[in-house]
This record gives sequence, C-alpha cells and structure tokens, in this order.
Amino acid sequence: MQAEDRKRRILARARADGKVDVMAMAVEFGVAPETVRRDLKTLGEHGLLRRTHGGALPVESAGFETGLAFRAASMVPEKQRIARAAAERLDEAETVFIDEGFTPHLIAENLPTSRPLTVVTASLPTAAAMSEQPSCTVLLLGGRVRGRTKATVDHWAIRMLSELVIDLAYIGANGISREHGLTTPDPVVSAVKAQAIQSSRRKVFVGVHTKFGVASFSRFATVSDFEAIITDTTLSPTEAHRYALLGPKVIRV
Repeated sequence: MQAEDRKRRILARARADGKVDVMAMAVEFGVAPETVRRDLKTLGEHGLLRRTHGGALPVESAGFETGLAFRAASMVPEKQRIARAAAERLDEAETVFIDEGFTPHLIAENLPTSRPLTVVTASLPTAAAMSEQPSCTVLLLGGRVRGRTKATVDHWAIRMLSELVIDLAYIGANGISREHGLTTPDPVVSAVKAQAIQSSRRKVFVGVHTKFGVASFSRFATVSDFEAIITDTTLSPTEAHRYALLGPKVIRV
C-alpha cells in the first residue's frame, strides 16, 4: 500500500471512529508502528489529526465536522460535570444564550427552574427541551436549519441576535487555542456565535480538553472575550494557567 493511500485510510478511520490507535493501524496495514507514527505526524502537521498517547484524534475542519449524535456519545461524564459547573455561574442572569451542541444542551438541562428565565438559542433540541419548563421563555433564532447539528444559521439568526442584549452566553467551539482563539469549521455557524458574543454582557466557554490547542477553519472569538473557561481535569494545570493569563478564569471539573 502506498503511503498516501495509507494516510487517507487512517484519516478516514479517525473521522469515522473518533480516534485511531497506532498499534491497531500497524496490524491492519501490516506495517511497523513507527510507520504509522510518521503518518500521524504528517497528518498532524497538516492540521487534520491531533496526536494523543498511542494514537490520534480527528480535527474538525472546513471539510469535516462531527454530528450531534456523535457528540452525545463522546466523553459524556466529562460534559455533564462541565454543564453542572457552567449552570452554577448563572448568578443573577435573567436572559441566557445557549449555543448549539451537546454540552450547551446539558447546561440548559441544569439551569434552575425555580425562577423566570429567558433562553435564546439556535438549537432546536434545546428550544424543545426548555419550552417544557413553565418558568422559561424560549426564543428560537430563525434561519436555515443545519441537519448535522439541528441548529439555525444565516442572516435571520444573526439579525435577531443583533437586536438583543443578553445577560450571559454559554458558548462552545470546535477548537480553542491561545494563538487562534475560538474556531469552528463552518463560517455561517461562526457568524452566529460571533454575534451572540457581541450581544452578551458575560461570556462563558464550555468544552472538553480535546478542544484545546486545536484550530478549525473560521475564527469567531478570542480567549480574552470570556470571563470563564470550563473544561475537564484532563487539561493540565500548566496549560490551564496559560489560558488564564489571557484573562478568563479557568475552571477544571
């Protein structure tokens, strides 16, 4: 098998399974583990994979993005802890923006129902779940629905957000890095997130450790835009401190 064909198959496997293992790929292709490691290094240099101990994870890009179903089955305990910690930062906010994605959806489920709350969201699943709460008023942003994430985008959503002043925004991303800020593969999604940040007084980023050090295609914010970053404890204290130096409080749960 030619090296380029092998790398294409490794990348396809990573995107299908959510990760690849060096030893498993070496057995499958009948090559030495070091050959697979070189392939992973090359794919990593091209921004397509992110190396981990013993393997690699796919990086979401303009040509690849995971769907909501995959996200709902990946690192669920970590995302649940992050969601609970994020909901605790509601404080006195009366209006909240909930971003699209699985972790923001979990935040919505953890918000208190004992007092009135207005939730603005582009996420159809989040809007449906929160509308069942009598104390909650839900504003669903209009626009084109993306089938992959079940969320609305385009100029209708952006226009609605531009006319609002929101107390607190819970924001997710496909990647966050100190160099490139917060990024997502699709520019239309990026535009909605950017407007939500502009329209909100307070901003909190939520994401698991695999998001860190990753840069996707379209940038919509800088790290310093956020009052807090909430992630899991696999992000090292040293790396958390580096992000904290840019302004936000970094919370590992």
